[in-house]
This record gives sequence, structure tokens and C-alpha cells, in this order.
Amino acid sequence: MTTANKITLVRVFLIPVFLVLCLIDFPFHNIAAAGVFALASITDFIDGYVARKYNQVTTFGKFVDPLADKLLVISAFLIFTASGIMHPVFTFIIVGRELIITSLRILAMGEGVVMAAGLSGKIKTFTQMIIILLIFVLSDLLPLAAPGLDLSLILTVLSALAAAVTLWSGIDYLWRSRALIMRSK
Repeated sequence: MTTANKITLVRVFLIPVFLVLCLIDFPFHNIAAAGVFALASITDFIDGYVARKYNQVTTFGKFVDPLADKLLVISAFLIFTASGIMHPVFTFIIVGRELIITSLRILAMGEGVVMAAGLSGKIKTFTQMIIILLIFVLSDLLPLAAPGLDLSLILTVLSALAAAVTLWSGIDYLWRSRALIMRSK
């Protein structure tokens, strides 16, 4: 197993740790969850760098790396939805986009086409990761730092922004893949 794939597996194993920290209530548990989420997110950049720099791109990595990313991000948004931070429609947009684009990638593979990550997908991933970290940190610290501030409004705006960027990215991927979609009728 390559170093890049080992790093990807670290991210996979961090997901249950992240979820436990989200679900067990103790002082600053959201900050602890944010720390694990940040570590897992950083491994996403590291494994990609290692795979490209040391020619460690594998079929396993091509499959597991994006799956690990999706599991990590979707688990955070599901936690937000379950705790009432995020509206279910926003979560539906995010999960729906991931399922549609993953299906599109599978269709492309069947046609012998490689769908490289586009700029909109990279912006989406970066934006989602930053928003997730902000929601966790603000949930623990904002009530202490600014007790009069409307935390729920701030978290709703951040959630809406994540959904909007995700929707834009999904539309962009579908538009750029329209020839593939039309050809596969």
C-alpha cells in the first residue's frame, strides 16, 4: 500500500473519531471535533500531493480518496442537520450534489472518460471545509464572546452559503459534462 493511500485511510479512520466528538457533550466538544475535522481535511491535501509528487496514483486511491472526502463532509452536515443548525433542504442540496456528481463520474468511467476535479469542485470543497470549521468553532465560542449575538442567524447564513456554493458547483459539473450526458442516452 502506498504512502498516499495510507494517508487517505487515516482520514477514513478519523471520521468515527470526529463523529464521537460531535455527539458526546462535554465543554468545547465542538472545538475538539473541529480539530479532528481540520486534521482529516489536511490529510486530503497531503495525500493528493504525495500521490502526484511520488507517482503513487492508484485505482484504490482514485476510489477511496473522494469517498473519504464525501463521508467526512456529509457526516458534518448531517450532524448540523440533526442538531438543528442546518436546514434539511441545505443538506439535501449538498448530499444530492455529491450523489449526482459521483454517478456522473461512474458514467464517465464507463465511457472511458476521466472527469478531473474542476475549479468549482475545488472551491466547493474548500468552502465547505472552512464553513464546517467556522460552524463548530462559533458554536462553542460565540456564545461566550458575544452573548447577545444571534448565533442561529449566523449559522443559517453559513449553511446557506455552503449549499449555494455546492449547488453552483453541481450545475457547473453538469454543464461541463453535458456532451457525455447526451451521448450516453
